[in-house]
Amino acid sequence: MGQPPPLLHVENVTSFYEEEGQTLQALDSITVTVDDGELVAIIGPSGSGKSTLLDIISGLFAQTSGEVAIEGQVLPAAKRLGHAAYMRQRDLLMPWRTALDNAALALQVHGVPMRRAQEMARERFPEFGLEGFEDAYPAQLSGGMRQRVAFLRTVLTERRLLLLDEPFGALDALNRVALQTWLLSLWERERQGVILVTHDVDEAIFLADRVIVLSARPGRIVLEETIALPRPRHREMVTSAPFLAHRATLLDALGLLHVSGAPV
Repeated sequence: MGQPPPLLHVENVTSFYEEEGQTLQALDSITVTVDDGELVAIIGPSGSGKSTLLDIISGLFAQTSGEVAIEGQVLPAAKRLGHAAYMRQRDLLMPWRTALDNAALALQVHGVPMRRAQEMARERFPEFGLEGFEDAYPAQLSGGMRQRVAFLRTVLTERRLLLLDEPFGALDALNRVALQTWLLSLWERERQGVILVTHDVDEAIFLADRVIVLSARPGRIVLEETIALPRPRHREMVTSAPFLAHRATLLDALGLLHVSGAPV
């Protein structure tokens, strides 16, 4: 019996778009594979097409050329909609809905009756660190708790493929570190296939099985680095020799290794 197809396979995807009367290229011949239960991070400079790639995979945006296959089936953009759970950098919580109702919204969109959607969301509030905040409105929640609600809303869709676009980008450093560790524990339980877009090299190494580096626009893959760190991951690993070696390799691929004052 043959090997099952990968959860996601993006083959030679190229993307152009129009801006102020000009035709610009966002991506150039991108090929990416993600297996079920694998966490892949994508890093690159601003404007390298990272978010565009997630939009294409999710079906929100059609590629100019190339193919996207989910579980072995090549699908056009319209048919890809709903196959992946997609969480953007901003939590996009509705201010007039409680935390519980915001979390339940994704289920309602997929046809689950409101009362049942609320019950399913409520059951998972404790494991997301949200117990006791079911009736709180977004304005009453910290940034970290808002992100947890957004994660719960995303996970409740029960899709095998999860797309995360800078999920911690708006948080302060302490919240970011805490939620990275929390996300790992969540992923280790759920074991979905994940593509994580981030600007943070350390975050990419700490979380991912593989890290893909994109060039400046148009985004091309300049490096694909397999992360040689055991799982489960621990925060102490960020000072280990293998971690620092990966960091140097990725910074070099980004052109930041020898730049004075470059962000690390």
